[in-house]
Amino acid sequence: MAEKDFTGTSVIVTGGGSGIGRQVAHQVAARGGRVIVADIADSATTVAEEIRAAGGAAEAVVGDITDQAVVDELVAAAGAGSIALVNNAGVMDQFAGAQGTDDAIWQRCLNINVTAPFMLTRAVLPVMRENGGGAIVNVGSAASIRGAAAGAAYTASKHALAGLTKNTAYTYGRENVRCNLVAPGGVDTNIMSSIDPAGIDPSAGLGILKPIHDSAIRNARPEETAAAIVFLLSPAASNVNGAIIPVDGGWAAG
Repeated sequence: MAEKDFTGTSVIVTGGGSGIGRQVAHQVAARGGRVIVADIADSATTVAEEIRAAGGAAEAVVGDITDQAVVDELVAAAGAGSIALVNNAGVMDQFAGAQGTDDAIWQRCLNINVTAPFMLTRAVLPVMRENGGGAIVNVGSAASIRGAAAGAAYTASKHALAGLTKNTAYTYGRENVRCNLVAPGGVDTNIMSSIDPAGIDPSAGLGILKPIHDSAIRNARPEETAAAIVFLLSPAASNVNGAIIPVDGGWAAG
């Protein structure tokens, strides 16, 4: 369908080496887009190779997206033409409230979940404005819209990402730059590997949060969440800007 055709567009996908990001990369490439697969792990290279083997266009950038040099490399790899951005990379906290959250966990969540998307957004905006517009999709969480989906650090970071989304949409919408956020519930990805299990204190938050997580209808498959992201990137969502869209199987409706 033409409204989901990404021919001529380079799409940067952070956290593209696995899970939701990998699925976004494959779905965009299957619709003619050129994908810049970004990840801190070498799996970015594997995904880019998968896409090229299937006849698509992709290249990998392996590095830390909180590093300005890596951000610059990603934007340079995308080039000066039509560009889109998916801020998907993220890390969890230890499911603790403020009292049980140390400075290192707090800063790590903010750096990866908020500061890196800010840096990338700032970097792609000049290219988008020069080209008459572009699309940004931020991958938030149920924790972007509720206080009972994770610990203090992760929840604060995902609320902040929602704020960045709305401000970007309002500030640059008149120049045809769209910025939206998907708020997944549970998704079958490897994000839990970003948590040190030894650091989880059930009495500090997880014991309170677990019953709420257990109320979710089911975990999503990564490709289901990716499909919503691809829609928001596409011209089919041309009048959707500044939206926070739950993609959680109805969990937020409960």
